[in-house]
Amino acid sequence: MRTLIVLRHAKAAHVPGLADRERPLTDRGERDAKRVGDEIRAAGLTPDAVLCSPALRTRRTAELAFPEMEISYERDIYEAYPEELLELVHRADPGLGTVVLCGHNPGVHELALELAGGDYVFRPGAFAVIRVDSPWEDLWPGQGSLVTRWDPKEQ
Repeated sequence: MRTLIVLRHAKAAHVPGLADRERPLTDRGERDAKRVGDEIRAAGLTPDAVLCSPALRTRRTAELAFPEMEISYERDIYEAYPEELLELVHRADPGLGTVVLCGHNPGVHELALELAGGDYVFRPGAFAVIRVDSPWEDLWPGQGSLVTRWDPKEQ
C-alpha cells in the first residue's frame, strides 16, 4: 500500500510586474501552509519524499508544511498537465511509501480526480490523500482511492 498526497500551493499574492514563478504566499497562505503540515501529521501520515514545483509559492508551501523534510524541486511540475505529473510519480523510488506532490492547478486537481475520482474543488492550500495498491511505476488513472481531502476554507 502506498499513499500519494496531492497538494496545491497555499494562497499566493498577485504582484504587478512580478514573474509568475516568483509570486509569494500571502499572510493567509503562510498560515494555511503550516496548517497543511499539521493536518497531515494529525492524520498519522509521514511523507518519505516531497516533490515540489520550483515556483516560490510552492517552495514556501512545502517548506512551511514539511520543515523537517528534504524537498526535491522538480521543474517539470510547474505548469504540468496531469499526465506529466503522473509520469513524475512513476519515477518515484519504489521503496517510498508516502509521497507528497506539491504543485499548481489545474494539473494537481485533475491528477487527484483522475486517480481517485470525486467531486470537489481544489482551492489554494488544499490536498487529497490517495491510497494506491500498485507500485508507483504502475499507477494509472482510476487505480487510487480517496482516503481524505482537506481544504483550508472548509475548516
